[in-house]
Amino acid sequence: MKYIFVLFFLLLLSCKKDIDSYQFSKNITIYQSEPDKKPSINNPPENLSLDMVYVPGGFTRIGSDDGVEWEKPVFWVKVNPFLIDAYEVTVADFRKFVSATKYITEAEKFGDGGILNEATKQWVLEKGANWEFPYGKNSLKAPDNYPVTQVSWNDAKAYAKWAGKRLPYEIEWEHAARNGINSKLLYPFGNELVADGKYLANTWNGTFPNFDKTLDGFHFAAPVASFAKSPLGIYDMCGNVWEWCEDWKTNYSDLAKGTETELIEKKEKVQRGGSFLCEPSWCHGYRVSGRSFTTPETSLMHVGFRCVKDIQ
Repeated sequence: MKYIFVLFFLLLLSCKKDIDSYQFSKNITIYQSEPDKKPSINNPPENLSLDMVYVPGGFTRIGSDDGVEWEKPVFWVKVNPFLIDAYEVTVADFRKFVSATKYITEAEKFGDGGILNEATKQWVLEKGANWEFPYGKNSLKAPDNYPVTQVSWNDAKAYAKWAGKRLPYEIEWEHAARNGINSKLLYPFGNELVADGKYLANTWNGTFPNFDKTLDGFHFAAPVASFAKSPLGIYDMCGNVWEWCEDWKTNYSDLAKGTETELIEKKEKVQRGGSFLCEPSWCHGYRVSGRSFTTPETSLMHVGFRCVKDIQ
């Protein structure tokens, strides 16, 4: 009888352990409490493309105790290894996709895209703004080595499918921004935006939206890889342009409990990484835990994307 009781007790513990975590996606497990053990998970593929970076698997604490409300509460996840684009998808990359598929973006269908009017300091729909002319037809054409913008989530999703990749879940994105090792740093490269007098990311240098000192060298978007790569080898995970993620906007409290599919409103998609318009007094979105949200059909001058790929 004694042994039966012990067996029953162990079975209860086993069931409790299962309840404390759940499979969010193929590559992500979410925990309701801190796991006892946190081993790294590594199986790097052979012949890795130079355009993609291997992100080792492991355990990461998502969110920030010191961030804004939608970055709380923090919770633990396990992420399997995956590949992530070393660079934000460029105008040249997107042009190849358009040429091959004859794809028409949503900004082109609508006839306009969102830009910040510098005279009025207001967001407006600019006629003719699209992925080739992100600031409107009266502005310069976007150079090939710049991140593509004025692409909606739906556009990004279509590109990713064509490229044989997918959009990252925001948990995967943050795991990569934390260098795959649960780094506690504010940014992928450290806790300071400036090192030895040199800016490490493209953000707003001044008081938004009144004036930008352009101390980092760029008032708007910068060519990809204009700044140093992260320790993991990824460029522009901090600043330059916001990046679309796979997820719908979800409260972290619901996500940690596993009730996100029941409560989610499915109105806005997640963006990560911040942009050249971010300035800490109103938007410190270029921190590794920073989040933003926009409807999936929206196209804006400071939003682009990068893709990820599962390891087979």
